[in-house]
Amino acid sequence: MLGKVISTIGKAGGDMGAVDLVDVNRERVIRDMIVNTRDEDHGKSIVSAVKRINGVKILDVSDRTFHMHMGGKIEVANKVPLKTRGELAMAYTPGVARVSKAIHENKSRAYFLTIKKNMVAVVTDGTAVLGLGDIGPEAALPVMEGKAMLFKEFGGVDAFPICLATKDVDEIVRCVKALSPGFGGINLEDISAPRCFEIEERLKKELDMPVFHDDQHGTAVVVLAALINALKIVGKKIGKIKVVVCGVGAAGVACTRLLLRAGVREIIGCDRAGTVYKGRTINMNYIKEWYAEHTNPERVKGTVADALKGADLFLGVSGPGVLKPSNLRVMKKSPIVFAMANPIPEIMPEEASRYAAVVATGRSDYQNQINNVLYFPGLFRGVLDCHAREINDEMNMAGAHAIASVIKDHELSPDYIIPSVFNKDVALNVSENVKRVAYETGAARREPHLQEWR
Repeated sequence: MLGKVISTIGKAGGDMGAVDLVDVNRERVIRDMIVNTRDEDHGKSIVSAVKRINGVKILDVSDRTFHMHMGGKIEVANKVPLKTRGELAMAYTPGVARVSKAIHENKSRAYFLTIKKNMVAVVTDGTAVLGLGDIGPEAALPVMEGKAMLFKEFGGVDAFPICLATKDVDEIVRCVKALSPGFGGINLEDISAPRCFEIEERLKKELDMPVFHDDQHGTAVVVLAALINALKIVGKKIGKIKVVVCGVGAAGVACTRLLLRAGVREIIGCDRAGTVYKGRTINMNYIKEWYAEHTNPERVKGTVADALKGADLFLGVSGPGVLKPSNLRVMKKSPIVFAMANPIPEIMPEEASRYAAVVATGRSDYQNQINNVLYFPGLFRGVLDCHAREINDEMNMAGAHAIASVIKDHELSPDYIIPSVFNKDVALNVSENVKRVAYETGAARREPHLQEWR
């Protein structure tokens, strides 16, 4: 019977993992089997095939991804022991009162004497979660937990998910400001455009602490890092390239701003209504008005395909299937394609590779994954260490060059322009460079080598 089951799973395209014996008696044998599948629908088809075997009864079917999330993926743990009266008296009353008085006398001591020193709030309203859209704060919580795990794993930064049950900009700003005393930084996440721009801008003005919208600036920094190395491969200068940005939302606008600051002179943005240009009236808002003012100097009109004529870089931060391989023929020699829509990019890498010299995506199953985790853990490690007041453009530029520099010139290839997310040198390189620039630009409050508490 075991042979029949395994054979059926194999014929259905399943990849067998572990098989464990759970229970045996005269009447039946119970086994636990792990089967890898392509997706949820493939898993259901395998289950149906096994159910059709005479003499087999499926007692339960579970998903290992769901198992990982059972009860949440993060927890709060004590950093110091609490096993004696003396330890209790220092951690809580009466000893804690002395610490509270010290902070009351000088609020900056909270950075040394509380969790604020290493704690970031991951804040969302659940309106732009991954590729799922507006699914609400409860459904956003597993994603924010995952973000907190990345902070801890790659940057040693403690982070806590804050999922707000409101879409009102004023209320979100009030909530974050009210919560801010317990945190050393604010990471905004998965908030829909154009509201995300106003929320970030207001919080930056009203809070004396780092506020960072990762969907905007995290994406932009890693894109710039990948572009720095891709240009070395194709032998082009950043000031002489033409860029087409597909998607003028949070990521597209931030990428454009950082690329302009990095020296790119010609950028054309495209959305569902076509190219964005000065004077366009369809599907516009205040952010796209800014975009039209600062890009597309020739006022090119038309589709993405029209904009691509003579372009050196296609940067996709939109949706699946926007481009056909033939669209890339009109680009300049040795074009670069960053098709970053997830899970299905604007053009599949194997299709883009027929014409492009360098291809990158946002997916982990292809080479050159442009992933924000390359930046935000090291960034917050750096800004927390120097008690930065803000995260400025100079710090983001430094972060991009720090990521790019992890790959030495002799190591570069079309399939290797961006380091792995598991490369331990990335977060260290980013944090050190971000701190250096924070000191140089006056964004850091804490002087180097300052005594921790006084």
